[in-house]
Amino acid sequence: MDDSIEPSLDEKTANDNAPSDAEDKRKNLILQACRQRDLDALRAIAQSPGGFLTDSVRQQAWPILLGLPPSLDGKSEPDGAVSSSWESLPRHPDEDQVQLDVNRAFIYYPPNQTPSQLAHQKSLLSTLIVSLLRRHPYLCYFQGYHDIAQVLLLVLPPDLRLAALTRLSHLHIRDFMLPSLSPAIAQLRLIPELLSLADPALWRHLSLTQPFFALSGTLTMYAHDVTSQCDIARLFDVLLARDPAFTVYLFAAMVLSRRADLLATPRDEPELLHSMLSKLPAAAVAPPDHLERLVAGAADLEARFPPEALPAWRNAVSRWSVLKTARRPGEGGMQDARVGVEQGRAWFEKQVGELRWEERKVEVRKYVWRHRRPAGMVGAAVLVGVLAVLLRRGPLPGPAASGFGYVSGLLARWWR
Repeated sequence: MDDSIEPSLDEKTANDNAPSDAEDKRKNLILQACRQRDLDALRAIAQSPGGFLTDSVRQQAWPILLGLPPSLDGKSEPDGAVSSSWESLPRHPDEDQVQLDVNRAFIYYPPNQTPSQLAHQKSLLSTLIVSLLRRHPYLCYFQGYHDIAQVLLLVLPPDLRLAALTRLSHLHIRDFMLPSLSPAIAQLRLIPELLSLADPALWRHLSLTQPFFALSGTLTMYAHDVTSQCDIARLFDVLLARDPAFTVYLFAAMVLSRRADLLATPRDEPELLHSMLSKLPAAAVAPPDHLERLVAGAADLEARFPPEALPAWRNAVSRWSVLKTARRPGEGGMQDARVGVEQGRAWFEKQVGELRWEERKVEVRKYVWRHRRPAGMVGAAVLVGVLAVLLRRGPLPGPAASGFGYVSGLLARWWR
């Protein structure tokens, strides 16, 4: 990619001051890392104060972090990300919701847009999202996805937007595009455990609240809550550079940063505490330089309490979750260009199968409960468990099949 990319509108109008020598040196360092495709250097810079500085630099750094190849012609991208024929593909069932959300986009930024400019931006955003969904119809749209896409649209050049959003969807926020919200809820369960380790007294004070207060922030990479284009772009620097689990640590850092205010709120008013917690992403980044302290605090939390040390990571987070499949940077994570969209889809399908299996188990339990008898329910439960295992393993040949028939016959006689 060429080093001389036209600055974005927000950079042109942000200030007219010439950059300092330190900023020039930092920019040159970033561009050198981009030319060398040095992921370790880019990740370190993304986490350090200031991140990638400007959108023109981000246009080179973000695609590398996302695992895009060095050059794209907009016609033959990897993973089939770009094509001119998406309009002829079947309509995705979530397109009506996409349009409703797009109609509410670009509220806070970019500034000073005329009605015609705003309409054009919304048209581009709708096309970006719908073209992706039609090409990958198994993905489920979620409210707030448009906020993430909006950031990529405003920062990246047109020929990189769809490829970047495609990889991001499959290899970073995949858990949120499944047909169930339960994987997203599983991620939230990490927050109470993390806070209980980092600050037991604070978490005892908050323990009457459920971690749903973090759903909007973690679901949208904070793009729904942060109202400054400069701040959300800076936040994306580090979120694209770190494992997807970093969003959870970032929210925990936000909670810890407001410790005094939260402790001053009565514990027996969980609704008020929930309201305060859910507004943290917008409030926490507002003070000057506070965002940098949050990023540093989240990195420190992850170093002290890695996700593998949390019980919910082992018990609630699926082995196919993006949190785990992207946990090894440079080897199996989104940042590795060798891991493609098709691999992301394979993980997606495995997790869908897991979700469907869990749903079937729930239905079996409901069936047993409806046909329960006062006596002998323990025996029935054991038989149902055996039946569930046999069903999960699929068709059974020979003696195993007769064993399956014997168990099902017993169940039939038991429930008569």
